[in-house]
Amino acid sequence: MNSVDAAGLGIGDDHPPRIMGVLNVSEESPYDPSVYDDPGEAAGYVDEELIGEGADIVDVGLESANKRFDVLSAEEELERLHIALETIESVSGDAIFSIETRYAAVADEALSKGFDMVNDICGFADPAMPTVCEDHDAAVAKMASPPDRERPGAVEETDWASRKSPEWAANADYVDQVYEALKQNGLTDKTIVDPAFGGWSEAQTLEDDRETFRRLREFRALGRPMLVSINRKNFLGEIASRETEKRLPVSLAATSMAVERGAHVIRTHDVAETRDAALIGSAFTERSSAAADGVTISQLDVTSSREFRIQLRERGIDPAFADDWQAQLLEIEGLDGDASERLTSLAAEHGAVVQPVSDARLLLMGSTTTVSDIADRLSAENDDLSAFGEKLSGVLR
Repeated sequence: MNSVDAAGLGIGDDHPPRIMGVLNVSEESPYDPSVYDDPGEAAGYVDEELIGEGADIVDVGLESANKRFDVLSAEEELERLHIALETIESVSGDAIFSIETRYAAVADEALSKGFDMVNDICGFADPAMPTVCEDHDAAVAKMASPPDRERPGAVEETDWASRKSPEWAANADYVDQVYEALKQNGLTDKTIVDPAFGGWSEAQTLEDDRETFRRLREFRALGRPMLVSINRKNFLGEIASRETEKRLPVSLAATSMAVERGAHVIRTHDVAETRDAALIGSAFTERSSAAADGVTISQLDVTSSREFRIQLRERGIDPAFADDWQAQLLEIEGLDGDASERLTSLAAEHGAVVQPVSDARLLLMGSTTTVSDIADRLSAENDDLSAFGEKLSGVLR
């Protein structure tokens, strides 16, 4: 995992989780507590409610990214930039300032006048953005998005058949598309990846967000720190049947889980509470590494065959190797004696092991390849064990 130096602030596995507080200077922004058009009042809010509560980074938005509003042009964003610049000049606290924009010209002006990093919600749709950030030696958060400055975050609207291949497009699920969108137009050495949680298009569903969250560790294979923006999001609120104003508890629970799954920056409107939740997640995260005499050993985050395959693929190694090396330990309960004997016999044929635990339970141990082969054999046989084989295959996905 490559750490990023954001104007002296370390972001990555070797550093504490960083909290990104939000300030909006956009009158159309739907979240009123963070919206200011007076630099003095805005600076007071930043000092007291953001930095004072533990924010390491302050993300300043010039316009609302909500799809219900028209997109501002670069010229219109630049007209608002002076409020943001006057604000950060008046802030007394110590933090890194990030400009949220989709335009390289706005990023260039902001970085030239006092901002430290960029939050690009359109994922380098402006092809000049990576160069601008590199020229300023600035960190940049890159949100998964199509190469279209008008459609931030709407990854499923990308013509993947032409950008990748028809075969890839036919087989890719939503999370695959998010992952690939982050790779589009490259990554700088100081890129922080953002998987784009939230309703960025009509086609994106709450289940899409939940699946992205479940598979958050997969994005670590990109080798870059990760930012997540999940504060009070709908995909969390629906689980607990809570409206926005009552979603803080679910947001905090998800924050701890996100940090444990690999997030390094949490973007939030609830700074103090989110900071505490992130620290809990960090305290109970287990990632081993060691360094001595110029040699570094890092244990990669692999908890599933899918994560194993992605880590190999990103390093140019055949992902199929993962299935031969990823271990599976499955406890099975409820098979009768004949079925248990059949499973034991098949396991021995394929190099796996079945170990009885009690009269009703047994353990199936083997690589993903061997267990998959057993599942396929059972599924193909037209008997009482075919349904069990299909269930076994489903567990391995």
